[in-house]
Amino acid sequence: MDNQKSAMFSAALIGGAGAGILSGIPFVSCLCCLWIIGGAMLAAYLLAKDSPVVLTAGDGAIVGVFTGIVAVVVQAIISFLFRPVNREFFRRMMERLSEYAEEMPPGFEGFFEGGSTQASVPAFLIGILVSAIVFSALGALGGIIGISLFGKKFLPGKTEGVIDVPKDTGDSQP
Repeated sequence: MDNQKSAMFSAALIGGAGAGILSGIPFVSCLCCLWIIGGAMLAAYLLAKDSPVVLTAGDGAIVGVFTGIVAVVVQAIISFLFRPVNREFFRRMMERLSEYAEEMPPGFEGFFEGGSTQASVPAFLIGILVSAIVFSALGALGGIIGISLFGKKFLPGKTEGVIDVPKDTGDSQP
């Protein structure tokens, strides 16, 4: 049982790290929901590959939730590192937009200079909490899909639940 837990955590770390990195990189992060589901499917594959037992959908959901939580932590770190790049891109985009717009809101010029794009600690924590809930749900979905695709259906040599159908020998024709 402990071996399965360590296999679950290592699979979740690998899948969550990959999903978190892809979800934190600007422009690639547009597909963050897909990355989380894919990372959980990868974790389910890694878990099923080396598992000596038949894994259930619950096992896939558990490894998926852990993958989602790891992805939240990694994504927060990557997003924090790319914050200056995102801020500069947004500033340039708003400057281009202001060239074509007739009226911009008051205080627009000081929006980027005064630090009003700095996120407060409570807003950051609320964002982490919401991301953790969403990523865990998507991870559970990806883990269930991954186990259904990559998991063993039954153990070799154990035929419980398998119907034995006799082969047609061709002797029964008139």
